[in-house]
Amino acid sequence: MATILFYILGFLAVIATLLAITRRNPVHAVIYLVNSFFALALLFYLLGAPLVAAWEVIIYAGAIMVLFLFIIMMLELAPTPEPERMGPAWWQWLPVLLLALGLVACTLLLIGLDTAGSQGVPHWYAAPRDFGYVLFGKYALAVEVVSFQLLFAAVGAFYVGKPESLKKTAGRKS
Repeated sequence: MATILFYILGFLAVIATLLAITRRNPVHAVIYLVNSFFALALLFYLLGAPLVAAWEVIIYAGAIMVLFLFIIMMLELAPTPEPERMGPAWWQWLPVLLLALGLVACTLLLIGLDTAGSQGVPHWYAAPRDFGYVLFGKYALAVEVVSFQLLFAAVGAFYVGKPESLKKTAGRKS
């Protein structure tokens, strides 16, 4: 059953990602990308990595998507007008509803299949504390490099989002 669930979640992740890529409205694309991240989190959980699954939801589906929405609003990206479709308005909600229902069904199946609680903690399981010691001890330089990259991206987004009059003023001062 776990193999079937793995393929269903993989299919949902691929479909949600394809829908995110093909949407003209950036907000709709972000919603589909959140569905994709939830499917990936369930895949990580299914593969025995609950900590990575939690990070997938907290960092990617939470923080990064909020950042994407902030950038969409800051750059004032207006959705391109879509051609009028024949049919009811609920038709455009159908793909996201089907994806969400599929993810809820897979989550319920995964909760029902979870036998890890009865077996105890496996010998290969790394506790979050051990993981933190390794991440900020052995790989501290890599963590700092990534944090500087995020800082540079934030400064770049701030500069791109500034009005033209402020850009010209900042260019004259330097």
